Amino acid sequence: MKQTILLSTLMLIASFTIIAQDDENPLVISGSVDTYYKYDFSGEPNSITSFANDQNSFSLGMVNLILSKEVGKASFVADLAFGPRAEQSAPGAIQNLYVSYALSDKISVTGGFMGTFVGYEIISPTGNFNYSTSYLFSNGPFQNGGLKFDFAISDRFGFMVGVFNEFDSYSNSSGGFDFGTQFYVSPVDGWDAYINFVTSNDSGTEIDLATTYQISDAFMLGFNAAKRTTGEFFDEVEGDGSNFVGVALYANYAFSDSFALGVRAENFDDRDGGVLSDVSSKVNSLTVSANIGSGPLKLIPEIRFDTADEDLFLDGEGDPTDSFAQFLVAAVFSF
Repeated sequence: MKQTILLSTLMLIASFTIIAQDDENPLVISGSVDTYYKYDFSGEPNSITSFANDQNSFSLGMVNLILSKEVGKASFVADLAFGPRAEQSAPGAIQNLYVSYALSDKISVTGGFMGTFVGYEIISPTGNFNYSTSYLFSNGPFQNGGLKFDFAISDRFGFMVGVFNEFDSYSNSSGGFDFGTQFYVSPVDGWDAYINFVTSNDSGTEIDLATTYQISDAFMLGFNAAKRTTGEFFDEVEGDGSNFVGVALYANYAFSDSFALGVRAENFDDRDGGVLSDVSSKVNSLTVSANIGSGPLKLIPEIRFDTADEDLFLDGEGDPTDSFAQFLVAAVFSF
């Protein structure tokens, strides 16, 4: 069955390509393929963040196929993905499927299933410097399905408002809707900041700050901070198991066009337990990654150290412990 779906998808893409060859606005096809090897020095998987969960294994990430097209003021994006990374991040093969219309030069409306506006990292490894993911990313929403309006007030300020289904859902099974908004500001050249807010009685409330500052052509700093509660707006429900707060700092330096080094330092507080385990805990994580390659193929060797104030992990004897160290190397091909 899966082979039939994949074959049908490829035939559909080929058909679109043939039709679009003579079009003034051709169909654009892009995407990526990724794979990795990971080893935890304890001999245990010890993965409580998203993706790259296999231990001592040459493993698959995903193949990502993105179709997009613009005709006048209208456009669409269809993003299909297959593989373990895709299966952990969406209820089906569709990662994104939405249509947009430019109501004016400054206002656009978009409806469908979209990658979330919340957070610093994204699902595709092509958009992240590190291959493994943060606790903040892993425990926030992956996608938001709904209707949103974007207002580009100027080059330095804009905002979005929208109504969405519950997190990571193709349809609204809960009967309630999420409200979301995002504010964008660029105080100076090279500095971009996004303040994100999403809330509902079903999905809880998350407020998030994601910002990057390109200090020079080679050096970039990034920062992500978020708080999640289970109640409506800021009325926290104690003990529900979905309350957390965390911060992550990113620093990347490009030594050349083909070699860059980056560090991610994160503190994550699972306030009531239930996010990481059944007890309240705090985790500190340090990830050091290199990006090697200047063409479509990028290699990402990475080492990661996580420590907690509770025994959340396993040691070499299979007994609970409060820390782990992992190494991985990933290959990511973009097209």
